[in-house]
Amino acid sequence: MSAFHTAEIAVAAAQLVAEEGMEYAQAKRKAARSLGRQGRQGELPSNEVVEDEVRAHIELFQADTQPAELAALRGLALSWMLRLAEFRPHLSGAVWRGTANRHSSIHLDLYCDDPKSAEIGLINLGLSFDTDTITTPGGDGLNVLSLAARCPGLPDPVTLHLIV
Repeated sequence: MSAFHTAEIAVAAAQLVAEEGMEYAQAKRKAARSLGRQGRQGELPSNEVVEDEVRAHIELFQADTQPAELAALRGLALSWMLRLAEFRPHLSGAVWRGTANRHSSIHLDLYCDDPKSAEIGLINLGLSFDTDTITTPGGDGLNVLSLAARCPGLPDPVTLHLIV
């Protein structure tokens, strides 16, 4: 695939990320399909290239709203990090990188000896959550606990993904 086609996919994927809150991998595949490309793994743009295009998209189309939305998301992330302090949370994803907006999820990496302890902690807080497992590039499975939270300053609830 030519560099032009890869750049074209990156721009289309960035729009999906910025306007719909899609994760990078899904956005790259959908962008490739919408442009009539195969989108095999080696033919897709890197996450770094897509992130550069997300930043350009935000600068061009969301410069007046994104900074306040990012601040609201970071405030919510901080409150959850304090709430979950016993699990040594670390902020990751678009909120950490500064490319998040009202469509973005918050990603917190939790560190604990027993993955079930995070689930028990959420249950003890009276929270409802969904569970899933993701596979890392190294083949390891990580538990993901997902829940919705109200975010002051944003009209819709925000999804929190707690990666254990």
